[in-house]
Amino acid sequence: MNSEIRMLEPRVLWNKFADLNAVPRPSKKEERVIAFIKEFGESLGLETSVDDVGNVLIKKPATSGLDNRKTVVMQSHLDMVHQKNAETTFDFDTQGIEMYIDGDWVRAKGTTLGADNGLGVATIMALLESTDIPHPAIEALFTIDEETGMTGAMGLKPDWLQGDILLNLDTEEDDEIGVGCAGGIDVTAKRNYREELIEEGKKAYTIAVTGLSGGHSGMDIHKGLGNANKIMNRLLFDGFENFGLRIHKIKGGSLRNAIPRESFATIVVDAIHVAAFEFEISELSSTIKQELLINDPDLQIEVLGTDLPTGVMELGVQEGVLKALYAAHNGVYAMSPSIPNLVETSNNVAKVTIGEGEVSIECLTRSSVESSKLDMVNKLRATFELIGCEVVTGGDYPGWAPNMDSPILQVLDQLYQKINGEKAHIAACHAGLECGILGKNYPDMDMISFGPTIVGAHSPDERASISSTQKYWGFVKEILANIPVITI
Repeated sequence: MNSEIRMLEPRVLWNKFADLNAVPRPSKKEERVIAFIKEFGESLGLETSVDDVGNVLIKKPATSGLDNRKTVVMQSHLDMVHQKNAETTFDFDTQGIEMYIDGDWVRAKGTTLGADNGLGVATIMALLESTDIPHPAIEALFTIDEETGMTGAMGLKPDWLQGDILLNLDTEEDDEIGVGCAGGIDVTAKRNYREELIEEGKKAYTIAVTGLSGGHSGMDIHKGLGNANKIMNRLLFDGFENFGLRIHKIKGGSLRNAIPRESFATIVVDAIHVAAFEFEISELSSTIKQELLINDPDLQIEVLGTDLPTGVMELGVQEGVLKALYAAHNGVYAMSPSIPNLVETSNNVAKVTIGEGEVSIECLTRSSVESSKLDMVNKLRATFELIGCEVVTGGDYPGWAPNMDSPILQVLDQLYQKINGEKAHIAACHAGLECGILGKNYPDMDMISFGPTIVGAHSPDERASISSTQKYWGFVKEILANIPVITI
C-alpha cells in the first residue's frame, strides 16, 4: 500500500515520507534514523555532521540569485510516538509503518502514522535533494527525542548553527502560524506496598477500558476526551466503596504525552457480592459511556471473570491510591487570560502501573506560564505525598514566548494572505515545540512554526491531509523564495 503513497502529489515530498517511514524511529532508539539521515546528506555531497547527542545537521548553499538572503535553519524532529491498537500486531522496533489512503487522508494500519514530525523531515529532505527550487542557504537541523524529553534540542550546542531564521515544521493546522508554545514537566509518583494473600470465598475479574480516541496530551487536552486511567479509577473506587473490591494489578496508558486510550485491571470481590457488583459496574459503565457518547463514542468497558491471582494490594495503600488518583487533576487547569481559547495549564494522568508491590503514577504537566506550571506540580506533589509516595520531577523544558514583532512572522503572514486570499490564524499552542529550548542557546534567531494539517497525532487515529500537504508544500517554496535580504 505504501506504493500508492508514492504516487501522491507532491511526489518528491511523499516519496521522502515513505522512505522515512520504512525506518523504525521510536524516541530514544533513533540510531537507525540518525544513520539514515546522515547517509542521505552525504549521498548528496552536502556538508553533514552529527553532534554528541545525535542531532544531524546538513548544510546546503543558496541557489543562484538568493545568496544575498539570510540563512534559514529548517528544523524537524526525527523520532515519532509509537502507539497501536490493542488488536494490532506490530513491532515498532523492527517494522516500517504500513500506510494507506482513505479519501483525502493518509493513515496507518492500526498504528500511529509518524506524520508528526515525519512530514516536516520529508519536506526538508525533498528541499535538500531538489535541483530546481530557489532557496537561500539552508541549515537542515534534524533533532532527536522530541517526544519523550526534547533531549536533542536541550543538548544542542550554542555555536553549531549560523542561521538567522528558524522554520520549525511541527505545527499541525495548515492555516496556523505558530508563534509560541507551552513548556512541560514530568511528574512521577512512586511507592511500594505489601501484597496480601487472598482469602477464600473470592471471585476475580479483569476489567478492560478500551476504544477511547486518545490523542495529543497538549493539542487535544481541551476536547473532553476520555482518559482511560481516570475512567478505570472511577470504576475501581466505586467497587471498593460499595463491595470492598481489592486490586491485584493495573496497567493503564503507555506514553506521557498521549491521552491514555486503554487501561486493564485485575481485581477480586467477595463471592457473596458478585451479583450486586456485576450489576453496579454495568450500570456505572453505561453511565460513563453516556457521558462520553459525543466525544468518545467507541468507548468499551468489559468485565470478565478470571482465575484468582496470588495476592492483592494491602488495604491501606489501595485506599490511598484510589483516592489520590480520584483527586489528581486531569485535563485543563487554566485558560490563558491573554490569548483567546488557548489552554494555559493542563495535566495528563498518563500512566498508572500497579503490581508486584510497586505503584507508579506518571503525569505530564504543561503550561505557557512558568509559575502556573509549578503550581500544578505542587498540587500533584501534595496529593501523592499525602499517601506516602515519593514524587520526582524531570524532563523540564521551557515554553516559547510569542514575539508579535517577529520579521519572519510578517513575511509568512503576508505570503499566506497573498496565496490563499485570507489571513492565517496566528497563534500559540499548548503543545511542546523545540523553539523555546532552541531560543535559549540562540536568543537572536527569529523563529516561526507551521506545517500541514495532521489530525489525531500521538494516537492510531493519526492522519495527514493530502490536499493540505499540497497547499503546505507550495507555501514552503514561496517562503524560501521570499526570505529577507541580509542587512549590515
